[in-house]
Amino acid sequence: MNKLNFRQIVLDTETTGINSSPPYYKGHRIIEIGGVEIINRRVTGNNFHVYINPKKTISLEALNIHGITNKFLCDKPTFSQIINDFLNYINNSELIIHNAQFDIDFINYELSLLKKNIPNIEKNCSIIDTLKISRKLFPGKRNSLNSLCSRFNIDKSNRTMHGALLDAKLLANVFLSMTSIQNSFILEFSKKNMVDKNDILKKKIIKKKLLVLYPSKEEYESHYLKLDIIKKKCGFHLWN
Repeated sequence: MNKLNFRQIVLDTETTGINSSPPYYKGHRIIEIGGVEIINRRVTGNNFHVYINPKKTISLEALNIHGITNKFLCDKPTFSQIINDFLNYINNSELIIHNAQFDIDFINYELSLLKKNIPNIEKNCSIIDTLKISRKLFPGKRNSLNSLCSRFNIDKSNRTMHGALLDAKLLANVFLSMTSIQNSFILEFSKKNMVDKNDILKKKIIKKKLLVLYPSKEEYESHYLKLDIIKKKCGFHLWN
């Protein structure tokens, strides 16, 4: 991968149903894929979005999450019809996925059903799981996409239902925020130190503005009297 043109794809899917434990895909199919391209940490606007006819009834549980119906999908392409466009889009990129195992298992299952000997997705793409990153950054806290959007002040007001492209766009912003948080902290810390040092310097300057006190006539005469005594004892003037 060309480091001068580092390409990442933020990916999300919606499905006909959800199992609570692996294999998540058991008995279910993908109905929507959304992808957002990032090059050199910039969202390019080159997105991938497709609805897929799963030829399978969507479960009520999944319908309540994404709101996508079988009636809406009846005239959409099948997975076999979109696979080439999808693989060309993600080829040789780094995939960024929240709870990556779920989406990767579904995609690999769909690939296996095609019976075209297409390698598993992780053979051609490296994968970053933002859920794992967020758990390291915020241990013991909720790390759902909604929670992370709130934590990073990312507007999620349009997310009344789950949607692959919408969620990929939100996750792109979350990912960029999460992976820059340490640099931001260091920058802010450095700025704070700079301000503190300036304050200290100003205080030192103020302290150096000393009040000059001149000797009285009696102190002046006493001083020179002592110098004369030193001269008589040592045979020379101390500062001459």
